[in-house]
Amino acid sequence: MDIQGKRVLVVGLGKSGVACALFLESRGARVTVSDAKSEEQLRNEIPALLDRGIVVETGKHGERTFRDQDMIVVSPGVPWEVSPLKNARKLGVPVIGEIELAAQFLAGKIVAITGSNGKTTTTTLAGEIIAAGGSMTLVGGNIGTPAITFVDQSSSATWVVLEISSFQLESIQTFRPRISVVLNVTPDHLDRHGNMENYIAAKARIFENQASDDFAVLNADNDPAAAMAKGIRPQVYWFSRLHEVERGAFVRKGHIVFRDGKGEREIMAVADITLKGAHNVENVLAGVTIGMLAGVDPPKIATAVRDFRAVEHRLEFVTTINGAQYYNDSKATNVDATIKALESFPDRIHLILGGKDKGSDYSVLRELLRERVKRVYTIGAAAAKIEEQIGDAAPVTSCSTLENAVRKAAHFAQPGDVVLLAPACASFDQFNSYEHRGQVFKQVVQELAARAAQPQGGAD
Repeated sequence: MDIQGKRVLVVGLGKSGVACALFLESRGARVTVSDAKSEEQLRNEIPALLDRGIVVETGKHGERTFRDQDMIVVSPGVPWEVSPLKNARKLGVPVIGEIELAAQFLAGKIVAITGSNGKTTTTTLAGEIIAAGGSMTLVGGNIGTPAITFVDQSSSATWVVLEISSFQLESIQTFRPRISVVLNVTPDHLDRHGNMENYIAAKARIFENQASDDFAVLNADNDPAAAMAKGIRPQVYWFSRLHEVERGAFVRKGHIVFRDGKGEREIMAVADITLKGAHNVENVLAGVTIGMLAGVDPPKIATAVRDFRAVEHRLEFVTTINGAQYYNDSKATNVDATIKALESFPDRIHLILGGKDKGSDYSVLRELLRERVKRVYTIGAAAAKIEEQIGDAAPVTSCSTLENAVRKAAHFAQPGDVVLLAPACASFDQFNSYEHRGQVFKQVVQELAARAAQPQGGAD
């Protein structure tokens, strides 16, 4: 892609948008950025752009701004169908996303991991497995580090392991992973995609540029993911926690086994996985399959898995206060992720739910709430909808804010209980991101822990 001297508009000043703007300017493009947020809201991002001579438009998306460009690069958080972008495409202006831009410049082999849940854990684990095999490995994408920032670090020998969202896949054109992975597909982002069919179609785009010498890794236990194998060009490998597969990774008598055309290899015992929850066994199975396809020796895969610890904000143990354990699963931004979190604990759970609704059905939580949850604490914009849909499945305390919910949970929690933030919602009603939400949760918990540890005064 020749961008020298080209007029390029970057839409959206999130982390990837800023990275794209700086990259394009460094390659000689004449860059403009546009974001509907106010100048005050973007005060932290703007100075670095202005220092590089990048034109900044805030508070609106001007029609002329979109029209007078040779190319437009869209950040994942900007809906693909907003009118300025639709109009630009009608005028013949090329419109791509950050992942597509990165794909035009990245060297090396790409592992692209998508799914409704487990992406961050599996992406991080896969990066550590491949690195354990001795290869230069870069890990990023939707996980936090934009792929475009890896261009200058990548070479033909590099493995670039990327977490990829449905939003990013909407705008690809030539993006071609060496190994594509779909961990699972459950209802999520329906507020943006409109329905499950559109959401599944966006996920399935991960395969569209792969060839017959590439690989697709699919969850045999998840029907929507398994159905994607039909008609795709890459070689399909499976992973399954529930039954043996013809080609891929599975569990047999408490051990993870990998099978391909060369035979079977026992990789490790399931008991050696340090992560909590059956869903994390699936994430490990996916990671093992990726590692084997990337040529990593089985003993090195096993060592990387044994040494792996939970990703921040993903069923992350925080501390114990007065005998109750506190877990941060702020990354549980949809209902299915919350189900998986609840299934990781047998009972006695104090569950914090709520945030920005994504068109979810919270009624499917009822059975687990009855079985395992002592009390629900609702927060944020979705609180009323959640309370209506879960009904009397568990006692509910309306808390409005996360800080209030943590304090209320600490009041009710008894020794042996679990206080769990697994909100089933996006964070953007009260927080900048799920990371911000998780950090606030941990901060409040640690403040309560410090207070509980202080010696209590009294008479001798």
